[in-house]
Amino acid sequence: MKTMFETQGRSPAVAEIRTPRVRFTELSAGYPGRPVLHQLDAEIPALAITALVGPNGSGKSTLLGVMAGVIQPTSGQLHHAGDRPAFVPQRSSVADALPLTVRQTVEMGRWSDRGPWRRLTRQDQATVDQAMERLGITELATRQLGELSGGQRQRALIAQGLAQESDLLLLDEPTTGLDPEARDRIAALLTELVADGVTVVQATHDLEAARSADACLLLRDGQLAGQGHPEQLLTGATLARIWQPV
Repeated sequence: MKTMFETQGRSPAVAEIRTPRVRFTELSAGYPGRPVLHQLDAEIPALAITALVGPNGSGKSTLLGVMAGVIQPTSGQLHHAGDRPAFVPQRSSVADALPLTVRQTVEMGRWSDRGPWRRLTRQDQATVDQAMERLGITELATRQLGELSGGQRQRALIAQGLAQESDLLLLDEPTTGLDPEARDRIAALLTELVADGVTVVQATHDLEAARSADACLLLRDGQLAGQGHPEQLLTGATLARIWQPV
């Protein structure tokens, strides 16, 4: 079977490097009484940024949830070739009212290994320090999460994802509502992470971010409407078809 990169005319050498990090076959998923995804067949290439693009309700967040393991498929197969994923949900799904400092928020990323009630080790603390430093939020450590600007808050949540030390980072709308400077900072970070050996998947409405990705999955009404390189996939005609009223 050809990979998405071979079908788009990329060289065999590139296709060999970009081996699948995640593969799903005839994958369906949803919620009680509400199916969302319908028999998806696609691959997420390793060591690359993949953008999930589609209108609201197209299934982007559900697909991320399935890959993260928080939503179970109703049928089909999902195969991971690596660590347990780190999942960063939309900012709106994390309550501002929670009395958490920035450091406590990032420390929660270690719970996947330690559990919520065990004391963090010195190595855990070093991992948290490194994640905060990388996101440029060390000076915000004692600030309440609800006091932060949108960009600061998003960086704290991404730092929490980095603290999980996974080779697969799943992001749900990481730049929505952020100013251009904050968006550029996060985009640069994601490129650095891929260079460091992390596979990144982000659901996004930001077509600029999607076009700068290495791969793209187009979703419409829970079905796969296209997959390939953004330059070839995100054309005016294709986007008009995806966003046209049903």
